[in-house]
Amino acid sequence: MTDTTNQRPDASYPGDDAATLPTTYAPAEVEGELYERWVERGYFTADAKSDKPAYTIVIPPPNVTGALHLGHAFQHTLMDALTRRKRMQGFEALWLPGMDHAGIATQNKVEQQLAESGLSRHDLGREAFVEKVWEWKENYGGKILGQMRRLGDGVDWSRERFTMDEGLSQAVQTIFKKLFDDGLIYRAERIINWCPRCLTALSDIEVEHEDVPGELVSIRYGDGDDSIIVATTRAETMLGDTAVAVHPDDERYKHLVGRTIKLPLTDREIPVVADEHVDPEFGTGAVKVTPAHDPNDFAIGQRHGLPNLTVMDERGVITVHGPFLGLDRFEARSAVVGALREQGRIVAEKRPYMHAVGHCSRCKTVVEPRLSLQWWVKVGPLATSAADAVRDGRVQIHPKELEGRYFSWVDNMHDWCISRQLWWGHRIPVWYGPDGEVVCVGPNEEPPTGEGWHQDQDVLDTWFSSGLWPFSTLGWPEQTPDLEKFYSTDVLLTGHDIIFFWVARMMMFGLYAMDGQVPFRTIALTGLVRDERGKKMSKSFGNVVDPLDWMDAYGADAVRFTLASGANPGADVPIGEDWVKGSRNFCNKIWNATRFALMNGATVEGPLPAPEQMTSVDRWILARLNETVAQVDGLYDDYQFAKLSDALYHFAWDEVFDWYVELSKTTLAKGGPQADASRRVLGEVLDVTLRLLHPVVPFVTEALWTTLTGAESVVVAAWPKDSGFRDAEAEAEIATLQQVVTEVRRFRSDQGLKPGQRVPARLELAGTVLVPHEDAIRSLLRLTVPEEGFTASASLPVAGATVALDLSGVIDVAAERKRLQKDLAAAEKEKAQSTAKLGNEAFLAKAPDEVVAKIRVRLEAAEADIARITGQLAALPQA
Repeated sequence: MTDTTNQRPDASYPGDDAATLPTTYAPAEVEGELYERWVERGYFTADAKSDKPAYTIVIPPPNVTGALHLGHAFQHTLMDALTRRKRMQGFEALWLPGMDHAGIATQNKVEQQLAESGLSRHDLGREAFVEKVWEWKENYGGKILGQMRRLGDGVDWSRERFTMDEGLSQAVQTIFKKLFDDGLIYRAERIINWCPRCLTALSDIEVEHEDVPGELVSIRYGDGDDSIIVATTRAETMLGDTAVAVHPDDERYKHLVGRTIKLPLTDREIPVVADEHVDPEFGTGAVKVTPAHDPNDFAIGQRHGLPNLTVMDERGVITVHGPFLGLDRFEARSAVVGALREQGRIVAEKRPYMHAVGHCSRCKTVVEPRLSLQWWVKVGPLATSAADAVRDGRVQIHPKELEGRYFSWVDNMHDWCISRQLWWGHRIPVWYGPDGEVVCVGPNEEPPTGEGWHQDQDVLDTWFSSGLWPFSTLGWPEQTPDLEKFYSTDVLLTGHDIIFFWVARMMMFGLYAMDGQVPFRTIALTGLVRDERGKKMSKSFGNVVDPLDWMDAYGADAVRFTLASGANPGADVPIGEDWVKGSRNFCNKIWNATRFALMNGATVEGPLPAPEQMTSVDRWILARLNETVAQVDGLYDDYQFAKLSDALYHFAWDEVFDWYVELSKTTLAKGGPQADASRRVLGEVLDVTLRLLHPVVPFVTEALWTTLTGAESVVVAAWPKDSGFRDAEAEAEIATLQQVVTEVRRFRSDQGLKPGQRVPARLELAGTVLVPHEDAIRSLLRLTVPEEGFTASASLPVAGATVALDLSGVIDVAAERKRLQKDLAAAEKEKAQSTAKLGNEAFLAKAPDEVVAKIRVRLEAAEADIARITGQLAALPQA
C-alpha cells in the first residue's frame, strides 16, 4: 500500500529526522513553512498537457474587499479535501483561485476614503476615480488570499484570476455582444431595487429584509357609496397612484369597476380596475395601484394600460408639485398622513406595525422600488436550458432533495436586471449616436466615433461577470489548452443560499457560451456555518468568530477537521471553540501515536508479512484498515464529509491508537520475528491512515508521513486502495478481547478503582480465543499475576472466560456496598413510580403521548440500573 517512489527531502524539512521530532506538535512552527514548500515545488500547479484525467474545481470568488470568515474556511476546507484526494488518485487536479471585483462594496470602500478628505467621486471624475479604485485594490484588496494560504488551500496560484482582469473583461464583452445580437439583452423601464444612498440598482441578494416597526394607515378614497378604503405602509406613494384594484368576483365593488374615483390630496380622478392579483380576503379587498413604485403594481399597470407616475427622484425626494415637493420620502410620509387626517380620510391607524422592509446590504439604507430604464437579460430560453441540464442528468445536484429549490428558481425566473449605476465594474459596451443609434461593440471592434456619440454610463451587475467564472477563468473566448483540458469543471461546491444568484446564472451562461457543455457536472450544496447553539453568526449577536484566531490558537488542521466534521450535505453547520479544541486533541493524538511508532521501529520498508506470520491483532487491524479505505472512498464520492471525518476519527483514535498501538506494545516488547512483523504492520497502518487523513488535516499528516516513510511529500503520494484483505476470524477474536477488556474496565470504574491501580487477578481463558492474549489483557487492565494465598473476592464471567479479582485491601467493601444499596433503592423507587403511572388507565387516557413515552424511557432506564447495580453487589467480596 505504501508509495515510497518519491525522493527523500532535504534535511531541513520539518519532521524529516525521527530523532528531532518534537515531543509535542506545535502547528505554528510547521504550517507556514510546509505550505510555502508545497507551492514552491509546484504541487498545486496543474499541467494542461498532462495525460492524466482532469479534475477541476473553480473557487467561488470571494470579494476583493473581503476577509476570510468561517463560511469561507468551511467551503475551502471541503474543496481542498476533494482536490487533494483527486491529486493523490492520479488526476491532473486544478483548483483555480480568484477574486470578484465586488462593484458596490469596493466602490463604497473608496468613496468612504475620499469622504475622509472631503471629496466625492464626482470631484475626481470617472476616469480618475476608477484609477483610485485600482490603486485601492493593489494596496488593500486580496487580503483573503494570504489567509487562504494560512488555511492550507491547495490552489493553483499561477492561474489566479480577477473578474476585472484583461482576459475576463474580454469574456464579459464577448458574451454581452453575443446575447445582444441574439436578442437576449434589451433595454427597458421596469421596477428595480434602488438604493437612494448608493444611487444604483441592486440585485436581490444585495437587499436584506428585516422586520421593522412602521405604520399601517387605512385611507378612504372617494365619498359615500362610491368610496373605497385601502391600506398602506407607504402613504407618500399615494401621490403616484393611477388606479385602485379589486378582484373581479368581489360583489362589494362590482358597481365601481370601470368608473373613476377622486384621489385625495390631488385633482386627479383614477379608475377602479378588476384584477385577479388582488386577494379579496385580505384587508378591505381593495388595493392602491402605484405602478412606478411597486413591482406588483407595475404588473397590474401593464395589464390595464395604466400610466406610470414617478413621484420621487433617485434620492427619495418628492418631485410632485404641491405642498410635499422637495420633502424626503419619510418626511413626506408623515406630512401626507397628517394632511389626510385633517381631511377626515384616515379611517384606521395601526402603530407600531411590524413588517419586512428591504435595506441595502452595503449602507443599510431602506431600498426603494423604483421604475427605471435599465438593461435586462431575457432569461426564458437560458433558464429552460439550465433546468433541462439537471432534469436529464447531465448535472447532478447533491443532496438530491435540494433539486426542488433549484427548479423553483429556474422554472420561475424573471428577466434579470444587469445594469448598475456605478463607475467601478465592466462598463456596458453600448454606444448611442446623435440620431438615436444604438451600437453594441465587441471586444475586438472599434466603437463609433464622432460628434454626439457616447458610451452607456452604467456598468454590469457583478453577478454577470461571475456567472462566466467556470469558463472565462480558463481562457474563453479563446480556445485555450486550459479550456480544452479542464472544462467542464467537475464540482461546484457552494452554499445553498446562492443557488439563484450564482449557480443558476453560471448554468445559463455556461450552456449558452459553450455550445451546451455544462459548466460543472455536480453541484454540491452546503449549509451555512452557525454558532454552537445553531444561531446565525452576526456582528449584532456578538457571535462572529475570526477563523484566524482559532488557527492561531489551535492550528489550521484543528479548524479544518472541525468544519469537515460538521459538513452534512445541504445542512447548516454549528461550530464552537470546544469542538476545535477537541480536533486539536485529535491532531496531538495522531502526532503522539506516530511518534511512539517511530520510537518502536515502525517501518514501511519491504513487503507486508504473509498472514500466517502475523498475529491476529495484526490481521485484525489490516482488515479494519481496508474496510475503512473502502468506506471513506464511498463517503467522499457521496460528499458525506461529516461521515467520512467521523469514520476516520474513530478508526484512527479508537482502533489504531487506543487498541492496536496498545495491543502491539506486548508483541513489540517480546521481540523476535513476530515483533518485526508487527513493526511492519504498524508502519503500514500509520502510512495509510496518514494518507487517508491528509486531505482534511494536511499539515500534521505531512510532517509525520514524510518522517515515517522518508518520501518526498504526502501531497503527491498515492491515495490508498482497498487491497481486499479481510479476516473475519481475526475480527471476531479481537472483538471478544475488546469485550472482556471493556467489561472489566467498567467493573473497575464501578468499584471506584483508579485507572492505574494494579489488582491481582486470575484469568481463566482455557477453551477461548483469548489464550494468546493473556499478557495483553493483563497489561491493558493493570492486572497482576496472583501470588500465593490469592483469594478471589470478585468473579466476572465474560465471553466464555472468567476474570477473578482480589479486591481485598483495594476498596472499602462496606462503604461500597452501602453506596450501591442506596443507588439500588433509588432505582427501585423510580421503577415503582413509573410502573404505577403506566398501569393507571385514567392517567394514560389524559397524558400526552410524549409524556407517556418519557415515562416508558425512565422505566427502561431504572430496570437497566437495577440489573447493573445488582450485578455490582453480587461481585463485591462477601463480609
